Amino acid sequence: MISSDLRRKVLTWIAEDPDEQTQARLAELLAASDAGDAAATDEIESAFAGPLTFGTAGLRAALGPGPGRMNRIVVSQAAAGFAAWLQAQGHAGGKVLIGYDARTKSDLFARDTAEIFAGAGFEPILSDHNVPTPVVAFGIKHLGCVAGIVVTASHNPPADNGYKVYLGDGSQIVPPADAEIADQIALAAARPVAELPRSTDHALIGQELVDAYCEVAAGLVPSEAPRQIDWVYTAMHGVGARVVEQAVAAAGFPAAIPVGQQHDPDPTFPTVAFPNPEEPGAIDLALDLAEQTDVDLVIANDPDADRCAIAAPFPTVGWRMLTGDELGSLLGDDAIRRDVPGTYANSVVSSTLLATMAKAAGKPHATTLTGFKWIGRVPDLAFGYEEAIGYCCDSAHVPDKDGITACLTILRLAAELKAKGQTIADRLDEIAHTHGVHVTGQLSVRVEDLQIIRDAMAKLRKNPPATLLGEPVDVRDLNQGTAELPPTDAIELTGEWVHVVARPSGTEPKLKCYLEARVGAEESAADLKAARTEAARMLTGIRDEMAAALGVQA
Repeated sequence: MISSDLRRKVLTWIAEDPDEQTQARLAELLAASDAGDAAATDEIESAFAGPLTFGTAGLRAALGPGPGRMNRIVVSQAAAGFAAWLQAQGHAGGKVLIGYDARTKSDLFARDTAEIFAGAGFEPILSDHNVPTPVVAFGIKHLGCVAGIVVTASHNPPADNGYKVYLGDGSQIVPPADAEIADQIALAAARPVAELPRSTDHALIGQELVDAYCEVAAGLVPSEAPRQIDWVYTAMHGVGARVVEQAVAAAGFPAAIPVGQQHDPDPTFPTVAFPNPEEPGAIDLALDLAEQTDVDLVIANDPDADRCAIAAPFPTVGWRMLTGDELGSLLGDDAIRRDVPGTYANSVVSSTLLATMAKAAGKPHATTLTGFKWIGRVPDLAFGYEEAIGYCCDSAHVPDKDGITACLTILRLAAELKAKGQTIADRLDEIAHTHGVHVTGQLSVRVEDLQIIRDAMAKLRKNPPATLLGEPVDVRDLNQGTAELPPTDAIELTGEWVHVVARPSGTEPKLKCYLEARVGAEESAADLKAARTEAARMLTGIRDEMAAALGVQA
């Protein structure tokens, strides 16, 4: 049974909740708790333990009643707080673009947001149907908005939803804006939700926004570029398929062979355990279809289509998905070959290969903190990526990760290689011959108790290894910040042939170590197979030594 103070909060929530489903669910939990159901008591206590933390990624949590879950009250408070912050920044009355994915209640959360912003005196523009996140990021500048909001949980589990905010330049927020917005949300949450001003006076936008996005995206492919390519596509039960199909047709590529079971939006994501192309088994249906149809390439988007992954056939191995770093090196190498001007950038947890390639080509390079909230802000960004399959191929229009323009860029590159009798595997070999083998991987530990992560990071800070695989390493505690990087809870270890970054995950209860083993260009050019075998051996050793240093199981 819950405490009297918590009971008061629960009853107040039930009285204020405008959503009959969550209202009824909380009433059921309260009745079950009163009857002695310990699980119901735990659920209530968890949901009311504290409000969701509004960070640089906005909000993301499981759906359900209470301040610690995603629901209409929490979303309305977030909208009111963001509106108040924008007013304080001098953007009162401006246009605000609001989009949403196909997850449960995303449309309701988007409508609540539009009504709250209209009530605060802004000019909300609400998408009249679900759209990929990159379309909204594009539309902010295209429509002259002061901000944008996407209701999406991206590739999180089906039970989750989220709330992502952008500024008028199309970029995500960074500190201290997140803390300032959180303060405004707290002020909004101190009032009954019914007292937040609302209005239904908002505009709707439909296909014209998608048309504008697809026209610009298709323009990334030169008229003279080869376009003959056979490929399989999966939208992973998300909202990418319709826009990808339109953009691909506008760019002149052949239509994909779609994975039918994953083509249409479905918030239950029935064919995958986790709707993330990176997860084991997530693209198995696409790989099976590729083998049946003898295509050149598989391309997958995550559910809101801001991430992109590919799989390709490799000699002696067969079909396999590329790592995020492999695809990042392919796209970065392609941009360098095309002499795309500007700075090349990747996150600190990604491979060091892009920096090596940029230096060799005389191009500027920047390393940023994790996330496109930092990568997208690199001035004059030529190409940027993060290892978690996020790629920015058109920063002028979408200074964020964009799985649709990444898809078009990959199709163009693969078609160009095919026209020369080459493959994706051939280009990766060429990069390795030129710049050396760079093999990356992770040590990822999921925990129930977050104290395990704090203890592991403290252990590493107190006694970091002086060597990895017998090689001396320099240790940087990024919590102190550097000349290039703002402070972050991470530790970096760098040697001549190894690179490691250990950090808590920003979105999951995980401790992550991002590992890289390198073999030099001379050895790689002499015997590429042996170099890759050696790098893989090194990676296993680094993983074991870091597990020991952190006091966790590899």
